[in-house]
Amino acid sequence: MIRSVGVIVPAHNEQSLLPSCLAALHRAARALGGTPVQLVVVADACRDQTAQIARHGGAAVLPLSARCVGTARAAGVREALRRARPLDPAEIWLATTDADTVVPPDWLRRQLICASMGWDAVAGTVRVTDWAGRRPAVRALFSRLYHSAAGPHRHVHGANLGFRASAYLRAGGFPDVPTGEDRALVAALTAAGSRVRYTRAITVATSARRDARAPQGFGCYLARLDAEADATA
Repeated sequence: MIRSVGVIVPAHNEQSLLPSCLAALHRAARALGGTPVQLVVVADACRDQTAQIARHGGAAVLPLSARCVGTARAAGVREALRRARPLDPAEIWLATTDADTVVPPDWLRRQLICASMGWDAVAGTVRVTDWAGRRPAVRALFSRLYHSAAGPHRHVHGANLGFRASAYLRAGGFPDVPTGEDRALVAALTAAGSRVRYTRAITVATSARRDARAPQGFGCYLARLDAEADATA
């Protein structure tokens, strides 16, 4: 049975988008009723008001100077686990999202339903709600490629990922890499024998921003689609 939830949000200069992210996370936390939720924002190499906004928004803030999303997510997990002591890691659920992302009100509740069914991790999908600054051809290309496969998807996004703390620790946690830390963790979870649920029923709204934070991350993926759309125009 899950008795505590930790939510980790790595953030690098996210003062503009963080308030919407935090408001959505508080709505998702309230939907759990009495289950305590620890919200941790990892302010990584921030030069703006990210840390202050996070504190004002009711989150615990962990300052960091790594400028590395893998390191930030791992540090946030350690802080969430510290705050959940002395609970057994098997009783703790951890969820990660990004500061430019808005989760639905049932985001955590749906993850805990999966946990109650014996799943050790849940990988959801993303959708982009604001395509401002991107050409219509990019939106069409993303939709075609992202939803091309029928049945269960195989997307992994740090912006929409949840896992049991015991499974996370058994897998070795997030690696200290500047990109791909989410896919590396899910691969390690699978290799360790954990059950990973890929579902389209849990979807978060994320940004189509051009100032990508992680090299080879989602923003860079959209930039490649921009180039591909140019080549086929």
